Amino acid sequence: MKTPLKFSIVIANYNYGRFVARAIDSALELAWPDIEVIVVDDGSTDHSKDVINAYEGRIKSIFQPNSGQLAANNAGFAATDGDVIVFLDADDILLPDMAREVAAVWGPAVSKVQVQVQRVDEHENNLKSILPRLDGVPSPAQIRQWAASFNEYPSPPGSGNAYARSFLERVFPMDSSRDSSTDTTCIAMAPFMGDVVTIARPLVLYRMHNSNDSNMLTNDNNFGREVERAVKRLGAAQDASRMMGLTPPGRRSLFRGTHLLQLRAVSLRLRPTDHPLSDDSRMAAMKDAILMPFRSGFEPLYRRLIMAAYAGLILTMPLTIARALIRKRFVRA
Repeated sequence: MKTPLKFSIVIANYNYGRFVARAIDSALELAWPDIEVIVVDDGSTDHSKDVINAYEGRIKSIFQPNSGQLAANNAGFAATDGDVIVFLDADDILLPDMAREVAAVWGPAVSKVQVQVQRVDEHENNLKSILPRLDGVPSPAQIRQWAASFNEYPSPPGSGNAYARSFLERVFPMDSSRDSSTDTTCIAMAPFMGDVVTIARPLVLYRMHNSNDSNMLTNDNNFGREVERAVKRLGAAQDASRMMGLTPPGRRSLFRGTHLLQLRAVSLRLRPTDHPLSDDSRMAAMKDAILMPFRSGFEPLYRRLIMAAYAGLILTMPLTIARALIRKRFVRA
């Protein structure tokens, strides 16, 4: 009889004492026979340590000085021995069927299985928004093509991804040349180092609250930060391609991305002197907005038209109007 896959759930926590117990419980309650849970506390100053210590004997816990998510996930991955690894954000929640559904589509060529995530608020009320939005279930070949052409593909945020150990062993530990968020690197490299398999069902609750790193409206510089992450994502994709003997995607892929175009437009309006792309400009972004509806990709035509129009308005409207549009678009981003 074939031995079932072992799942390792790594939870990096920093001052999320009010959420981390729910994350740990959700990992322990997965409907699967072989689960290990590793919690890395990254120097929290709240009551997180007491919460984590209450699970002694049921989880592996690591307490380290505050060093950032990258260092925490390096430590967490080093402590795993599972076949499938999930980096669960300390404020997110796995649904019980997640491991069983992932195992059902697993295979030797898989680098990542991705599931949809359901956005919920701080109190787990349904926000009626699912990521990624899908128009059909993409094949691994389609995802690989999109990643190479656009430096983007429909992917959930970190907690919605289950990675093959064989893939992660080739990219961990990560150093400071990678983005500070390990999700950025893993999501970028996975299509070039194996098959990315998609489950079109929400199996994770993705909690939205004011402390989220993804809350874009807390600082104008956040938009430039996300553009910089796209540059890091491209570098990781290029490295993965070279490792596999493939032709690396070119820099032009940065300027074809639909989601990145919106971030470029906002960064160019709000912080033009700090914009991370030295070869970018409002004129260049406007040209890409005009071309976007004519480029194929994973977004349907009507969404490309909406994104192109939005970017065009951000780039051309008076700043007060542009800011109002930015607030409306990114209120839950």
